[in-house]
Amino acid sequence: MTGPSETRVKPQPSRSSDPTVAVAFGGGGARGLAHTHIIRALDDMGIRPVAISGSSIGAIMGAAMASGMTGEEISDYTLGLVGNTTDIVARLFRRPASIAAATDRGFRIGQFDVQRIVQNFMPDSVPHEFDRLQIPLSVIATDYYGHHETVFEEGDLWSALAASAAIPALFRPVRRDGRIFIDGGIFNPVPYDHILGKADIVLAIDVVGTPRGDSRRIPRPIDSLYGTSQLMMRSILKLKLKVQPPDVFIQPPVSNFRVMDFLKARQIVEVTAPVYDEVRRKLERALEDRVREPAG
Repeated sequence: MTGPSETRVKPQPSRSSDPTVAVAFGGGGARGLAHTHIIRALDDMGIRPVAISGSSIGAIMGAAMASGMTGEEISDYTLGLVGNTTDIVARLFRRPASIAAATDRGFRIGQFDVQRIVQNFMPDSVPHEFDRLQIPLSVIATDYYGHHETVFEEGDLWSALAASAAIPALFRPVRRDGRIFIDGGIFNPVPYDHILGKADIVLAIDVVGTPRGDSRRIPRPIDSLYGTSQLMMRSILKLKLKVQPPDVFIQPPVSNFRVMDFLKARQIVEVTAPVYDEVRRKLERALEDRVREPAG
């Protein structure tokens, strides 16, 4: 697996006199592919975040950005990957060699090893350790038996990303530091609270979505399970926004996609493309307002 091309022009850092920006990437499975538009918008505006936080897919996208990848590189890597079904299967079941070993006695719900999946799908340009990132990153996971969220900011990065992305009923929980962790979105679907005060402007992106379908039909058990998680996360986020909202809040139109619709990556990217302009417009306004604020 090779990293992104090094011939592309990297975004230039913001001037020291410019207001600073921090970004929180929310969780939502395949819906989080919409985050690439936010990263591209920041790239094109010449904005280099001073801090990043993320839950689940948001932590993975945040790690890619914090490692120095551009939004275009992240998008190209993802679309290139999902466009090759043979490569996906090879990566999914690479080490251990057998499908049964990879899924603990077959395709049973909750048996996939998310740590191995992160290991086999992550671009080589994303380092294994937090201290090798170019931008400080906070990765949110849920301590299952501790009944609270945990914030990872140092040590092994990839195990933290796996813990944050361990979606219940799909992936096995992750053991780290003697604790058991599951999806960070369970406790904190858009972890902008962890970057408040770290920048002049806090940008938060919500890709949780809402359950969609035929209102005359009872949803399938798996859809009901994931839809219930969406409703729970919406409730958490609604309360957070009421208590202390971020400076800029973005909700890409992702509700028509399911959490594991990664094979619909191109469609997700196309449908959510308008958020690129929305981010630029709202950020420009926030930056202008910040500059106009009286000193002191």
